[in-house]
Amino acid sequence: MRKGGRGKEKTRGRVSASSRNPGALYSPLDKNPMKKYLVEFIGTFFLVFTVGMTVRAGAPLAPIAIGASLMIMVFAGGHVSGGHYNPAVTLAVFLRGKCAGGDVVPYWVSQGAAALAAAATVTFLFSGRPAAPALHGSVPSLIAEFLFTFALAWVVLNTATSKGTAGNSFYGLAIGMTVMTGAVAVGGVSGGAFNPAVAVGITVMKLVPVGDIWIYMAGDLVAGAVAGLAFRALNPGDV
Repeated sequence: MRKGGRGKEKTRGRVSASSRNPGALYSPLDKNPMKKYLVEFIGTFFLVFTVGMTVRAGAPLAPIAIGASLMIMVFAGGHVSGGHYNPAVTLAVFLRGKCAGGDVVPYWVSQGAAALAAAATVTFLFSGRPAAPALHGSVPSLIAEFLFTFALAWVVLNTATSKGTAGNSFYGLAIGMTVMTGAVAVGGVSGGAFNPAVAVGITVMKLVPVGDIWIYMAGDLVAGAVAGLAFRALNPGDV
């Protein structure tokens, strides 16, 4: 009888362990708000810092480096904050129902502050070497930003918050590869931000004109909202 009891206890232990890591990356396991906001700051900082350094250096593998930086930061901080590092993703996850309303603005503040800090660091490291802002058409940029920000938020929702992919270990790779794909596909059209925090960073670094920031804010946030609402409409049993 005791042997059978131990077997049941082991089974219960395995179920409990699985439930602690449900694959819903964006339902943070750590409820301490300051820890979550600090992790969002760290992850967003390194993402924007990588964008700035690779673009300013003219690195030919910039899209790979940027996608990889997002991937590793998602894996590193996802269990604490959800690893959004992107106001559009935060909006999508909120509308999907996996981010508390009280966390939305603090997440945005953390992400924005990180973008400013990263931009200041890149600017300091390249002091004496002025940046040349890239010029992009407004309408093509808006379309490109909307499409790939939607794709990014859509991948996040389906790989990191969906019941159908719960417990997977590939979510970070999928998210990072989406950004890499977008950077290669439409980076020459819009600059490939797909993230309002990145948009703040590249604007401060003078990689894009200040007057173009509305393109990223509008296109990216609308795309995040559409992705969140689309997920709810297509997955009514998973909200």
